[in-house]
Amino acid sequence: MVMILADILPIRAVRYSKDLTGALNLVTTPPYDVITPEQQQFFYQRHPHNIIRLELPKAFPTDNEVDNRYTRAAATYKAWLDAGVLVRDTDPSVYIYRQQFSIGDNQHTRTGIVCGVRALPYAKGDVLPHEETLPKAKTDRLMLLRSCQANFSSIFGLFNDPDGRISKMIGDKCATAPPAVSFTTEQDGICHQLWPVTEQDWITSLQQAFLSLTIYIADGHHRYETAVQYAAEMGEKGLHGYDITMMTLVALQDPGLLVLPTHRLVHNLPHFQPEFLLTKISDHFIIREVQLPSQPCRDVALDRVLTDMQAAENPTLAMYAGSSTLHLLSLKPGVQVADFCPPSRSKAWTDLDVTLLHTMILEMHLGIGTTQRANETNLTYTRDTGLALARVDDNTAQLAFFLNPTKVSQVIDVSSAGDKMPQKSTYFYPKLVTGLTINPLG
Repeated sequence: MVMILADILPIRAVRYSKDLTGALNLVTTPPYDVITPEQQQFFYQRHPHNIIRLELPKAFPTDNEVDNRYTRAAATYKAWLDAGVLVRDTDPSVYIYRQQFSIGDNQHTRTGIVCGVRALPYAKGDVLPHEETLPKAKTDRLMLLRSCQANFSSIFGLFNDPDGRISKMIGDKCATAPPAVSFTTEQDGICHQLWPVTEQDWITSLQQAFLSLTIYIADGHHRYETAVQYAAEMGEKGLHGYDITMMTLVALQDPGLLVLPTHRLVHNLPHFQPEFLLTKISDHFIIREVQLPSQPCRDVALDRVLTDMQAAENPTLAMYAGSSTLHLLSLKPGVQVADFCPPSRSKAWTDLDVTLLHTMILEMHLGIGTTQRANETNLTYTRDTGLALARVDDNTAQLAFFLNPTKVSQVIDVSSAGDKMPQKSTYFYPKLVTGLTINPLG
């Protein structure tokens, strides 16, 4: 998580013309970092103007310095602007963005604002990151930013609104008129609504309310860090206006703010034997076996075990190595994770379940440390529990580790302590839709 002293600004967003594209559910996507290659192909085929061609363009073996995925995205972006497929709003606006969705039988609503936030270096902007970033992902986003000079997707930020003042301002404004945009993405059933607000008095009141607040970046660390780097590059050339990055800001108290777990898949370990690992970790963990039934009941049974795991008295993880056997790993009483961590780490960091996994299993016993995680040689991530089991069963992965969700309060505590969580420690659900608003730079 990144913490920023709030400096929010209205933006003149570029948006799709309904007259030329039709339903927005045909041209929008999830954020780039959760799109699989199969989904990328699906979105390419879904509509000729789908945002995938800008946010996550295809690469080809023939790509070179002058013709590659980034230059093609820039050419496509310009062509769509010239053709009126994309149109820039006339007036600077703050955009109220509401998502309505369900988890199981429960209905949820999450509301935020889309605006510009000044991207400043951590040292200058009192910015505290909470999550490690991957060099490859930052290089990719920087190349896209240099070529297209626009934010195609929004960073997701949080702010503290204990008295509900800002949430009331937003809710009252929504109540005055129907949304200008409303559509449902059928792949996940999420309804997306947008209210552009141009009234200067309301925007000024909102800015004043944010002056004493802190913004915490929940999703989008790679995009934020590349936004800072790109602004610096353009500033060195004497070019200004490139330091306003697009964010969607949601109150920490919003009842629709949900965090789901991101699970780990381990692969490419030479001479790996799960029995040997279980023996090694038994010094620090109580190990309990749970036999999973066959399908169609297996996924339901796993979800039930993982729900019960959240209520465990001691920190608990689940490990799957195949053969329908799930191993619940509970930290033994008296064992302190902090004893195995660098002394510089905060209590907020050592209390995380992901710290327990990374420090006392991945690093200590499997040799998967910071370098291996950065190079993505032995660890991948998924939120799909059924897929995690299947990847182990078909030998694509050697192990699956299932984690409890990180609490929002833990995220804030780690950020405030100046620490960084490992990559993919949080999964804020639902993801912000990509293609609803675009922020042109310069």
